[in-house]
Amino acid sequence: MEEKEVSIFIDGENICLLPQSSDHIDLYVKWLNDPKVRKYSRNFIPVRVENVKKWFEPRERGIPNFIGFEIWHKKEKKPIGQCGLGLINWVNGWANVGLTIGEPDYWNKNIATEATELILEYAFNELNLHKLHGGVIVDNIGSWNIAEKTGFILEGIQKHESFVDGEFRDLKKYRILKEDWLERKKE
Repeated sequence: MEEKEVSIFIDGENICLLPQSSDHIDLYVKWLNDPKVRKYSRNFIPVRVENVKKWFEPRERGIPNFIGFEIWHKKEKKPIGQCGLGLINWVNGWANVGLTIGEPDYWNKNIATEATELILEYAFNELNLHKLHGGVIVDNIGSWNIAEKTGFILEGIQKHESFVDGEFRDLKKYRILKEDWLERKKE
């Protein structure tokens, strides 16, 4: 079988970020619906193939408020997750960061850390955004460790913000400013 060439947008050491592909809709749906993966992603409504197909429909011209990527594992030559910037406010220069490693076999292998670093570089250097933020359910220790390891600062905790496994859970709110990221890169 001939190996399919991938369209690398951002190249990293172990992964690269590719444009999301309509060829992988079934895989995205699998990740979005997987109970283990979706637990902390707050995907509480089943996602159908038809829902994800809409991601690829032509949109009105203009500046997008969401930029999504597929996380491609270079050695294994396969997609293993998704990440991106959402709710982008181009006037005020901020966006929300989101990331999911859809294949649990790749959890705890620094893949999400590398993907976060690539997104920070892209957001601050190429898009010239000023601030990125995100929220992590307090039980999701791996994700908030990644946020802190990559320079995000805890801004506060929102009480009972998310309903997970039959209980309301607190949400840690993080942010990183471009100036803090630049300072951290000097170290």
